[in-house]
Amino acid sequence: MAHYLFNLVTDNAARRERAALLLRAGTWGIDVDEPHRDVLAPGDLVLVYLGAPERMFVGRAELASAAHEWSPSEARAYPGDSAGGVLLAGVDEWEPPVPMSTVLFRLQPRGNAGADFETGVVRITAHEYETALAVAAATVDVPPSPL
Repeated sequence: MAHYLFNLVTDNAARRERAALLLRAGTWGIDVDEPHRDVLAPGDLVLVYLGAPERMFVGRAELASAAHEWSPSEARAYPGDSAGGVLLAGVDEWEPPVPMSTVLFRLQPRGNAGADFETGVVRITAHEYETALAVAAATVDVPPSPL
């Protein structure tokens, strides 16, 4: 099992609503040139992140599929324009969102952890994932991690 951060990289001002729509649909678009696309696997765990200017986590999920081209029924259900992606299970939306600054503070010393990413899929450590869950649990009703 691997851990990832799904970074919503659109320039759309309504990214939080977009992330909620994708989570509720149980799908996440992954372009064919996205790093880590070919290694995403069922059971991997993801944090959903909105980059600058928000810099906050808005949820988590477990991958229910590897990355693949959408089937016709998946394409109809997917609320976006990516030709493929992953299916999500065990989705938790976080309200309120969890600021990245709080997670980074708890990760001291941070090592390579940062707040800004250029890609849509970022590999993170289990410790980084669990730290974000712990911060979220302090502010939202988050079920225990499946680890």
